[in-house]
Amino acid sequence: MFKKILIANRGEIALRIIRTCREMGIKTVAVFSTADRESLHVKFADEAVCIGPPPSRQSYLNIPAIISAAEVTGADAIHPGYGFLSENAEFSQICAEYGIKFIGATAQQINSMGDKATAKASMKAAGVPVIPGSEGLIDTVEEAKELAKIIKYPVIIKATAGGGGRGMRMIRNEEEFDKLWVDAKTESAAAFGNDAMYMEKYIEEPRHIEVQIVGDQFGKVCHLSERDCSIQRRHQKLCEETPSPAITPELRNKMGEAAIRGAASIGYEGAGTIEFLLDKYGEFYFMEMNTRIQVEHPITEEVTDFDLIKEQIKVAAGIPISGDNYFPKVFALECRINAEDPANNFRPSPGKITNLHLPGGHGVRIDSHVYAGYTIPPNYDSMIAKVIVSGQSREEVLLRMKRALQEFVIDGIKTTIPFHIKLMDDERFKSGNFTTAFMDTFDLTNL
Repeated sequence: MFKKILIANRGEIALRIIRTCREMGIKTVAVFSTADRESLHVKFADEAVCIGPPPSRQSYLNIPAIISAAEVTGADAIHPGYGFLSENAEFSQICAEYGIKFIGATAQQINSMGDKATAKASMKAAGVPVIPGSEGLIDTVEEAKELAKIIKYPVIIKATAGGGGRGMRMIRNEEEFDKLWVDAKTESAAAFGNDAMYMEKYIEEPRHIEVQIVGDQFGKVCHLSERDCSIQRRHQKLCEETPSPAITPELRNKMGEAAIRGAASIGYEGAGTIEFLLDKYGEFYFMEMNTRIQVEHPITEEVTDFDLIKEQIKVAAGIPISGDNYFPKVFALECRINAEDPANNFRPSPGKITNLHLPGGHGVRIDSHVYAGYTIPPNYDSMIAKVIVSGQSREEVLLRMKRALQEFVIDGIKTTIPFHIKLMDDERFKSGNFTTAFMDTFDLTNL
């Protein structure tokens, strides 16, 4: 087992990893930018090293500074959390070259899943259902138009290096193809330095379902069931739940086995998710694989009584997976609390928290790095807390979440708490019958 782990991240996920490390008797090293000097992950780690100024490229994406911090402190492993360098193949490879264990996927595994066209081909070869579309990258708009006639409109063109909805356009007919093709390629080139595109059939009225998997160094992969991530805005998740209201036990088994086949086909090591689109007919299609821990991992932990961070660390240390597939025993829901003003188009709201009261009670878990007097910097993602509740039924969970959100007091900044409270009262959401288009018609007035 590792003696000391450096956490190459910040905020709530860094604190989450520190907590598990302490329970395992492992020393921790926090790295931080000058903007995060007062963050709780810095205060709670055994050691802390400043790695640069506020901009991410000069701190949390600064590979030489992070490797130097690991060497200076004698860390024998690095946990990347999510975001930043968590799916950076170069970082994983450099860690291996320096004899530091990267707690995550290998460089080869990250590369094989990081390019969406390659990932789709790999999954198809493994027998995982994929969305009809191009076999690989599409070179010309003429080629794309010909394929669209075969797979039928609507279609969606995507940047192979894309993410977060950038470099992506839905096309309903041939007349609008030329303009949207140019728009997508231009946006992709600006965002990722790569304008290569591929195309798929556009799945109408889909739900976004992801299956949590864990693979060890001995070729074994297990799944921990699904999470429904359909409530999202501009392809960014707002809340997640498990089990999904749309998934039957039979469908759960089929999706779980497909996810295992996909991960096993690349010899996957660590925690990750296979993400699917589920259409209104109950058919599911591979969308992408995330080769890291997810923001929403706590709801899986709550319904399976399974510490995913601990399992990540154990697998990285060469310990076999402890168990087989895991299925939900209860229900759980997570709301992401962002420092944003939902009444003003979710405008960021950094600043000083003047007063803070966290909710509690049975079935309520809060993952957060903030406190009264803490100043939220404007340099990073706006998420400042996650409210996770569990219960014996979905109805109980929704009522418990509303109660917890009403107890949650954050003064000095705007947050998404009013939005989530209103969401808990929405009849469509309460029914469980919704798609990824839910937010297109959600009323954001009177928050």
